[in-house]
Formats: sequence, C-alpha cells, structure tokens
Amino acid sequence: MSVARTERIAIVKLSSLGDVVHALPVARALRRARPGAHLTWIVEAREHAILRGHPDLDAVVPVDTRRWRRLLRRPTGAPRAGLELAGTLRRIHGAGFDAALDLQGLIKSGVLTAATGAPVRIGFTSARCREALNCLFTNRRVAPAPEHAHVVDQYLALLAPLGIRPGPAEFHIPPRPEAERRMAEFLAERGVKEHDLLVALNPGAGRADKRWPVAHLSALARRLAAECSARILLVWGPGEMPLACAISDALPARAILAPPTDLDELAALLRRATLLVAADTGPLHLAAALGTPCLGLYGPTRAERNGPYGRDCRGLQSPDATMAGLAPGAVFDAVHSLLGALRAGA
Repeated sequence: MSVARTERIAIVKLSSLGDVVHALPVARALRRARPGAHLTWIVEAREHAILRGHPDLDAVVPVDTRRWRRLLRRPTGAPRAGLELAGTLRRIHGAGFDAALDLQGLIKSGVLTAATGAPVRIGFTSARCREALNCLFTNRRVAPAPEHAHVVDQYLALLAPLGIRPGPAEFHIPPRPEAERRMAEFLAERGVKEHDLLVALNPGAGRADKRWPVAHLSALARRLAAECSARILLVWGPGEMPLACAISDALPARAILAPPTDLDELAALLRRATLLVAADTGPLHLAAALGTPCLGLYGPTRAERNGPYGRDCRGLQSPDATMAGLAPGAVFDAVHSLLGALRAGA
C-alpha cells in the first residue's frame, strides 16, 4: 500500500525585517489551507531569528547573501563564496519542493526560487517585481488587484495559483518567555507599571531619508510627557544609539533608554508599549504584527503600501514627501487622536 507523499512548499522572502514580518500571513494562510504540507521559509541569516521555531513552519533555511557579497570584494574570497553558494543551492534543490513562492521579486530571490526545482514557481509579474528579470525564474505570475494596495495583501495574492483564497491577514509571533521576563524586569526596575501610558519612539530607519529628524522626535516626546503624562521608551537598533541618546538628553525628565536587544527582547518591549511611533522601519512593522498600536511616519515611501498593518495602526504621510515635512505638531495630534480612539474602544 503506497503512502501519499507530503506536499512540500517553499516561501522565499529574504529580507528585510519589516518585509519578512509583512510576509508572515502567507505562512499562516498556507498552514490553514494545507495543514499537512511541509512548509519551508528561505530567509537571510540576519532575519532568521524572527522565524526561528515558528509554529507555522516546518523548516527555515538561512542564506547569507550579505556575507557572499563581502567575500566577493576580497581578492581570495570568491572561491569560498562560490562553494558556500553551491552548497546552499544543492541543499535547497535536494528538498524536493512541489511549489515555491517568491515574495521578494529580486534576481537573487529568483535564483533561489529556481534552485528549489519546484514545478510550480510563483512570483509577481514583471511590472510588480522590484527587478523585472525575476520573472525569468518563475512560471506562475500574479498581478495583484488594485484593491490590494498594501504589500501584505499583495503577498497574499500570490496564493491564488495554489487555489488558496486567504481570509483576513493573520500575524503570529509567539512570545519568548525568557526575553519577556528580562524586559519585564528591565521596565520594573525603571518604575514602569502595567497601567502606565508607555509610548515607544524609534528614531532609526534603514535609510537616512526615511528618518524623522531628532529635533522633531524630541519635541514630540516633550509634549507627550508634559500633556499626556506618558512614559517615553526609546528603542533603537544597530548604529542608532546616538540618535536615541540625543532625544533622551533633550528631555527635561530623562526617557527610558532601552538596552541593547535581540529581536526576541525587542518584541517583548514592543508588546509592553501602549503605542509606538516610528518611521518606515522593521520595529514598526514588528510592533504592528504583535498587536501594538502604531503610528508610522512616511516621507519618501508610501503609507498606503508600507504602513503599519492593523486595526489600531495609522500611517501619516508627509505633505512634501520628506520626513522633515512632517511637523511635530501634526504628529502629536495624530498620536493624541489614536490614543483617544484606543481609550474609546477599551
């Protein structure tokens, strides 16, 4: 008596943190629609932590294209990069995938999608890919409908060739108990109580033109502390501590400066926040996925496509497409309105 073969599906979404978070509903929808399938996510090594042990996934394959690019810049690095890449491609091909979904739309993600050897390789049409040549590596191409303005809905649209009609997007990021304990102790040591209005601010972003000016953030923090009696929590990532310190130093009462955190600890802090204010950056989308109310600040990128995704989240678009064009008063009013809506819905 033959045993039915388990369907094997690969999700290719390499980076960055916010984009990987935005793609989590695809894994959730696949798990619900194909409970018996074996689901693998191919992701950059740096973003691997957010997927580690995820209950909707059976395997996570980290790849390190950043490391390979660094090696290629060294006189003797090319052979090593080539060996590592070849080994990774063999491992992916050997998994025997039946379908692969390329959510990245880049040439490098296309190469990895093709390496799966899956007979069904799904991606975006060339007009919707970040690099049009990505289409060379897929054989089922999707153009999301006009109503799929947000990138989360665009990712979910890629499930159509598999006959899956997902319902509302679901994010699922399990808490890590040890990280939750450490961050609860950190906040308790600074006098933060469960009922406190704790507003988290993140001054960083992946690009300089996406960062809200430190002076604007400082002005917002002062008003939130003075007029809303908010406790201010400054969260920061690699290279962003000087920005957070500059905001803290500008406040009459010093804000709470988060310690250096890994992704698990950052998630624990964001779960405790009443609200997060941040530019278009990974922690903003992580907080939204955790269910924390968010106000996202947008200049060169569009809030309609990239805004924080959730019922209690808002995106505020700059009138002149620059971050400096978002006045602190306008942001304060938006925060105040969002807090009022949260109180009314409580």
